[in-house]
Amino acid sequence: MPYEFRATRRVEFHETDLAGIVHFSNFFRYMETVEGAFYRSFGQSVLLRGFQAPMGLPRVHADCDYLKPLRFEDVVEMHLLVKEKREKVLNLQIRFRRIEPGPVEEVAVGHVAAVCVQRGTDGSFRSVPYPEEFARNIEIAPAELLWPGRAA
Repeated sequence: MPYEFRATRRVEFHETDLAGIVHFSNFFRYMETVEGAFYRSFGQSVLLRGFQAPMGLPRVHADCDYLKPLRFEDVVEMHLLVKEKREKVLNLQIRFRRIEPGPVEEVAVGHVAAVCVQRGTDGSFRSVPYPEEFARNIEIAPAELLWPGRAA
């Protein structure tokens, strides 16, 4: 579906703190990983390809709510959902579920806002509408799939 993407990974030892729990900062790396994989699933990247002037998708906001600990060697599913699609901005929600060992549990929910920008010849950036070739690959997820714990 063009409104969701799923990927899994196993937690590595170096991603944990002294308590054996994934350090909070790694969830932001996980969000970036699944976001990039989502774009690659339809032939794109955070650096938009195939356009005359360089374009990209810098993040303008990111947050994460931690619900339960994730530990070394747990397998986590990252479920990306498109929460909002505007002319120049995408708001993504990433739900993290521990799938091994069971039982399956939601452990965190993150949000990322990315803006489409174009680089000028002077090196400056300005926000621009998403190119149609990119935007047509993305739909908004049904509300019932989104985590209800946040209003924004």
